[in-house]
Amino acid sequence: MAKKTLKIKLVRSLIGSKPNQRKSAKGLGLFKRGQEVEVADSIENRGMINKVDHLVEIISK
Repeated sequence: MAKKTLKIKLVRSLIGSKPNQRKSAKGLGLFKRGQEVEVADSIENRGMINKVDHLVEIISK
């Protein structure tokens, strides 16, 4: 069975965000504004996305 993935995009800059939010974004592989990454749909990644939901956009589920 294929693992599900989420495609997310960083739409806001990390400048001015809290340190734990920066760490969550970097843990997802997001470093630059406009960058898109594909991550596994897991509980851990969902939690990191929820931490930075105001900075990212989920492109596909």
